[in-house]
Amino acid sequence: MSQQETSADDLNEIEQMDREHVFGTWSFQKEVNPTQITDTDGVTFTDADGNEYIDFSSQLMCSNLGHSADKVKTAVSEQIDEAAYVAPNYTTEARAKLGKKLAEVTPGDLSKTFFSTSGTEAVEAAIKIARFYTGKQKIISRYRSYHGATYGSISVTGDPRRLESEPGIPGTIKAPDPYAYGSTLDPMESLEYIDEMLELEGDTVAAVLVEPIVGSNGILVPPDEYLPRLKEIAHDHGALLICDEVMSGFGRTGEWFGSDVFDVEPDIMTMAKGLTGAYQPLGATIVNSEIAEHFEGNMLCHGHTYAGHPVAVAAGLATLETYQDENLIERSSEIGEYLADQIENLAEDHPSVGDTRGVGLFRGIELTKNSEERVPFGTREDKISSGSTVVDEVSATAAENGTYVANMINTLIIAPPLTITEDEIDDAIEALDAGLEIADQAMEN
Repeated sequence: MSQQETSADDLNEIEQMDREHVFGTWSFQKEVNPTQITDTDGVTFTDADGNEYIDFSSQLMCSNLGHSADKVKTAVSEQIDEAAYVAPNYTTEARAKLGKKLAEVTPGDLSKTFFSTSGTEAVEAAIKIARFYTGKQKIISRYRSYHGATYGSISVTGDPRRLESEPGIPGTIKAPDPYAYGSTLDPMESLEYIDEMLELEGDTVAAVLVEPIVGSNGILVPPDEYLPRLKEIAHDHGALLICDEVMSGFGRTGEWFGSDVFDVEPDIMTMAKGLTGAYQPLGATIVNSEIAEHFEGNMLCHGHTYAGHPVAVAAGLATLETYQDENLIERSSEIGEYLADQIENLAEDHPSVGDTRGVGLFRGIELTKNSEERVPFGTREDKISSGSTVVDEVSATAAENGTYVANMINTLIIAPPLTITEDEIDDAIEALDAGLEIADQAMEN
């Protein structure tokens, strides 16, 4: 039985205990019925009833190495033995080496990193750094975006989950997105809109903040020329470009980062998720050398207890070494093409598939109840409403057939570990095939 279909009466003792004493995230608590996971291996995980699932979304698009990364496990254990924690004014070998390695693998002149514990904290740091460096306050982000749950990050988020937290921090402005399938604006027209926004805001915008490839709001891949032109527009108006690579980083796109797909060097980049393959909570905010130099004589008025936590950065260093040692970035690009072909073949058999898009192992399947009019099954309002949608039912049916796939609003998010094989992709596609039958049957006549 999938998590989506589990009722409170079906929960075991551990699940009942968790439901009673632990808040579920982004949920009406009456609808939270957690599934206990008892084992993981490779690209699969197993629940307390013995059901095994192919992890076709890397949990929350974060388990890039799958669940059997021995080098990372060893690094965590050894670091705990050496020093489980030291204050941020001290350092460890792993922290120094991870900072250097990030400077090596990130685009261009990005060179100095602030380590935090999550993607939302990485974005918080980026917002503050941009404001400190430019002396300006405003941040332009986009409507179809997710940047985190803390107050600054949720304020720049466009996803409707922000609404309950508004008004949020001052100075945040939303722009349109490069959404060819579902927007009234052509992707490049949306750039002209942002250009005009910056003009009308005057010299008050510190940064434009975007996901190079939008993640949980639909796997939106812009045209090749979009991100380079966005950087030009931002700089023309004295604003920085911040790229949120929390979901699109570390091989997910077939490149190290989503920015690399478009050959763009942001001024600031945020990271998390694949930074440790989710073996430890770790976020990072890296800046170019000019911004780094600014803080030699100006205070970086930011920090927290777990900045650069020794165990987390040890996991991060071992994770990056694993990407390199096992050539997983290149592999993501190669097997991503196989995944794309299988998704296209699947789409041909299901009229409820309105659009497919993505790069590497970062793919989306958007559903429709009316392909001619592009009517979605799931809407933005569903994100903050009670009950389930047809898209939820598709995921639930895939789970019944042995494959976990996340869905957000109206899109199935296909983002398996970089270690997945062609045979495992085939098995997962077969489960999705069964799930999409539900959507086909629910289409408007």
